Amino acid sequence: MKTKILFLCTGNSCRSQMAEGWARHLKGEAMDAYSAGIETHGLNPNAVRVMAEAGVDISRQCSKLVDGLKEIAFDYVITVCDHAHESCPLFPGKTKVVHQGFDDPPRLARNAKTDDEALAHYRRVRDEIRTYVETLPESLGTGR
Repeated sequence: MKTKILFLCTGNSCRSQMAEGWARHLKGEAMDAYSAGIETHGLNPNAVRVMAEAGVDISRQCSKLVDGLKEIAFDYVITVCDHAHESCPLFPGKTKVVHQGFDDPPRLARNAKTDDEALAHYRRVRDEIRTYVETLPESLGTGR
């Protein structure tokens, strides 16, 4: 039985989308990965771009509200930003909420003077998320 994991952030546009993409790409045999937001902000095109550079296509994923996934019995909800962690809704049953925050690439890139400078922030966070996802689900203690 696969571990069901939800990656949750504020707008489900960037960090949680990258985490879902990495989880499906790297750990699809061990995990059913989902992502959602407290709000929906649409899929960030720079997140799609840097994930494609790394060989992971997230272009078909969509920004969705956490409320739309209420019927799924998640083993873990991983909040990837402080706002989502602070606003995380209650989940029924044995769902465990874990916080693993990552910097917000759009905020970091806001004052970038070039595309390359902006994308460097996305690439760094993409790689940090990959490193974290590589530890899952074992680092969560499921052993599944």
